Amino acid sequence: MSAKRNGLIWLVLTVVLLVADWATKTLVINTMTVGQSIDILPVFNITYVHNPGAAFSFLSDAGGWQRWFLSAIAVAISVLLIWWLKRLPASNKLLGCAYALVLAGALGNLYDRMVYGYVIDFIHVYYQNWHYPKFNIADCAICIGAALLLIDAFKSSSKKESVNE
Repeated sequence: MSAKRNGLIWLVLTVVLLVADWATKTLVINTMTVGQSIDILPVFNITYVHNPGAAFSFLSDAGGWQRWFLSAIAVAISVLLIWWLKRLPASNKLLGCAYALVLAGALGNLYDRMVYGYVIDFIHVYYQNWHYPKFNIADCAICIGAALLLIDAFKSSSKKESVNE
């Protein structure tokens, strides 16, 4: 009798992304000063910044309470994602990957908030005078995971509609 594998196997992806996030942030911290920028391409720099807020520096000037608020949200989301992974069949690749990515991003930025009091951001994309807010590997993981969740929702919706026709 073989036990069914659940989605916790996708935690391997979470760990890989956490290591990549931690390693890149550590490299930036150890080799750059805050505010320093290294030109890579005409539309891409590595620019070291501290972000005490959330995405796009939302709440960055809130006075400090946001650190604990955002950390509590990250913990709650992480617990929920692990619970969902445990209930998910390992064969559900799209949702397993999505949950693992969002979990990695939440934990990567949670680590920064707990250790430093802010998130380390360094990826800087721009074009001429337009600048996208700086971000990191954890943020990329969250965005890609969220996109996969939307794709899954649309796929599930399409399946339900075709069954009802």
